Amino acid sequence: MARPIKRRRICALPRTSEFIPNGAENGAAVELTVDEYEAIRLIDRLGYSQEECSQQMNVARTTV
Repeated sequence: MARPIKRRRICALPRTSEFIPNGAENGAAVELTVDEYEAIRLIDRLGYSQEECSQQMNVARTTV
């Protein structure tokens, strides 16, 4: 039996729908899930630790 899906807390959806890094070959876009975007936003943009991020998103620290 599979584990039940745990609802995560996301502040807001991203304003852009795709991201293409500078210097990317062939303009390959990077695809992120909303969960991945939120983790990056909290840790890199807002300076949260993994522990703080996991509490904010309501997931385990190892998931972050």
